[in-house]
Amino acid sequence: MKEDHLQSDLSPEESPEGNPAAVPAEGIESDPFKLSNKVQEKPMMSLAVYNVGRQKCTPGYRWGPGIRDHYLIHYISAGRGTYTVLDRTFQLQEGDAFLIYPGMAVSYQADMRRPWSYEWVGFAGTDARPILDMTDFSPESLVLTAPAYGKDLQKHLRRINQAFGNSFRESISMTGELYSLLALLVGGSSRDRTARGRDAETVRSAVQFIEQRYSYAISVEDVADYVGVSRSTLFRVFTRQMGLSPKEYLDNYRIDKARFLLRHSELTIGAIAVSVGYDNGLYFSKAFKKITGRTPSSYRQESSGI
Repeated sequence: MKEDHLQSDLSPEESPEGNPAAVPAEGIESDPFKLSNKVQEKPMMSLAVYNVGRQKCTPGYRWGPGIRDHYLIHYISAGRGTYTVLDRTFQLQEGDAFLIYPGMAVSYQADMRRPWSYEWVGFAGTDARPILDMTDFSPESLVLTAPAYGKDLQKHLRRINQAFGNSFRESISMTGELYSLLALLVGGSSRDRTARGRDAETVRSAVQFIEQRYSYAISVEDVADYVGVSRSTLFRVFTRQMGLSPKEYLDNYRIDKARFLLRHSELTIGAIAVSVGYDNGLYFSKAFKKITGRTPSSYRQESSGI
């Protein structure tokens, strides 16, 4: 598999005295700075780190309003600020944590007198939502107020940062540290997880079946039969946890695999269609264009720079 390329997003204007090398050691007071490590090519994993970093903000520093295409967990290590989601505004301070969901319009801003410092990790993947649903986070509960395990959460964020590197192996290492962080959140959850755990296991099994069998002519009925629920129950719990239907997830997963093959193989488009579970080349092309906005051939040409 092709190695992922990563970059450190630290611009001179964001670093102390305009010097990108002048990022302070952890725990040392300094002028405002930002260190953000970003994955350029998103790996195809059930869970993957998209970005990780830390920032000491200037007074009034603001991000948004805007949306992300992945999950983001922030832990506030010092100072104060506000986090706004639609018509809700949370006043946050040192020791608090907050979660941003993909596609959710948010903004957050540092206090003018005591601007916050925070550390964060951005991530996505099929495991992300089912695991988060087992924590105290939810779309209705986006903030953790001074959790008892806050310092441990910060340690895990720093371990992810320390694992950052330029190889696929190092992205795997970051993912391992991320699983440990999420395990901490699950272990610290105070909610009754019985029903949620059942639904999460249904979704996890459905996703696993799709990822293992996507290259065959499977249907949503096949997925429902495998996990032992009705098609309507699968639709309900899957859509609630994943934000899209089982059919949409199957099509998106197949097209994601097809894009990879178009970029990294010399297989014909017909062969790629069969390889990702489509026995009808015309239907494959229509599904590909519906999801990507391009035909398979134009996508391959753009990816190769032709």
